Amino acid sequence: MNNNEALAWGQQQLESNGIVTARLDALVLLEDTTGINRAKLLAEPLLQLNASSLQIYKRQIKQRAGQLPLAYVRGKSEFYGREFKIDQRVLEPRPESESMIDELKTVHSGHKTATVIDVGTGSGALIITAKLELPFINAVAIDISSGAITVARQNIKAHKVNVDLLKGDLIKPLPDAIWNDEDCIILANLPYVPDDWQLNPPALREPAGAIFGGPDGLDLYRGLFAAITRLATPPIWVLTESLPPQHQALKRLAKNSSYICKAVNDFILVFNLAR
Repeated sequence: MNNNEALAWGQQQLESNGIVTARLDALVLLEDTTGINRAKLLAEPLLQLNASSLQIYKRQIKQRAGQLPLAYVRGKSEFYGREFKIDQRVLEPRPESESMIDELKTVHSGHKTATVIDVGTGSGALIITAKLELPFINAVAIDISSGAITVARQNIKAHKVNVDLLKGDLIKPLPDAIWNDEDCIILANLPYVPDDWQLNPPALREPAGAIFGGPDGLDLYRGLFAAITRLATPPIWVLTESLPPQHQALKRLAKNSSYICKAVNDFILVFNLAR
């Protein structure tokens, strides 16, 4: 096959299996497997694919046609302009989560050497990005999933950042001494989808434990704020991600733990400890 034939074939395979982004996905996979940027692929439609590239491309098209998310097919995803390893042990980082980094930069301005704790780190995209954008923070990441810890460790190594990586439930793995730093900031992108939410076919291929958060989606946030309440020195800021229809309930939950919402940015809520 030449480039044009491969792209047309891939597009047809994906379209016939209900992939609405068929042409773009086929182009992205062709770009990945050939190592040739898409502009050149389109400019040289008669360029022949070698046998190895064609074999990989056909296998990946078959995977995508089976509703495997594109990030899993590719083994990578972009977040905040950087590339992260992704596989089926972790969620693909979403664009809406990038707003949490923007808000972190704002609240961090008065806390230059803050300890930033990413609860439920998954691939590590949030905390790694935080450390790269704010090099002087002390960065800590926690996840309950062994698979997620493995993926996060690979990404930490790839991006050459210093992040303490802990395995456990919510903030339980943290040493008591960490709360001696009054400038602690928590990033919490916890599972928040209600249990009865109907997912699209690709999302069904993602780890359910990283998606669903109980009947109303807020069970893990209840656990987090309950744990924070028991601390002698609670974190000064808590940034959360949730569906906009959940925001009022999450604000009430946080208020019961003495946190006031200071900002809303799409899916992100910014809570400050009331003093």
